[in-house]
Amino acid sequence: MTEPDTSDRSIRRTDGGQPTFDCNICGRRFHTEDLLVLHRGVRHTDEIDTAEQEAYREAYAAEERAIRSFRLRAIAILVLLYFGFLFLYVIYAS
Repeated sequence: MTEPDTSDRSIRRTDGGQPTFDCNICGRRFHTEDLLVLHRGVRHTDEIDTAEQEAYREAYAAEERAIRSFRLRAIAILVLLYFGFLFLYVIYAS
């Protein structure tokens, strides 16, 4: 990831040394820059410029892909567990 632009948001370090990203409009803190971009795109739509809107769209698409991937993996695991227990039941119940 590229170095964050600090012109419109401030970056602070927490006690553990982890950086936090502050929204310059409402003051909320976020652990990653992507979370800040998503927050500003949802909560402060009227206050962001075109570059920030594009960053929001990219972050939203990446978040959507991550959620879809998680859902597919979760369903696959549940199906494997279901059939695994079903086969164990058939083997030990007979």
